Amino acid sequence: MSMFNEKVMDHFMNPRNAGEMENPDAVGSFGSPVCGDMMEIALKIENDVIVDAKFRTFGCGSAIASSSVATEMIKGKTLEEALAYTNQNFVDELGGLPAPKVHCSMLAEQAIRLAIYNYAQEHGLTLKGLEGFDPNQEMDACHVHHE
Repeated sequence: MSMFNEKVMDHFMNPRNAGEMENPDAVGSFGSPVCGDMMEIALKIENDVIVDAKFRTFGCGSAIASSSVATEMIKGKTLEEALAYTNQNFVDELGGLPAPKVHCSMLAEQAIRLAIYNYAQEHGLTLKGLEGFDPNQEMDACHVHHE
């Protein structure tokens, strides 16, 4: 019996938007050396709208499923709409994750935020949702991974 629901397993076994993107407009990489999970999100952006998103994730099934669903959710959204998503939105869209795995969805939230932050910095944009964002922050939730 799997501790993961059918939707999580589907996104893990058949991830959407996995792979490398040629000439992305923005890239964000986020991970933790403590647990070893790493995620990279690449975005194509036109007129401040995310027209494509790809991910490369090194991590557990929950991290891969979270990456897959997150890239599906942000495609077609404006940068500010994408910034409004939290890891809880990704968990909810997946139909839930086991408590010890919820932190995996933080990788997706932070990688997306970092990609948009990098894009905003490069293009001189001030975006709602980036106030107080620290691109150097650590992901505390990962410190409890694999206990």
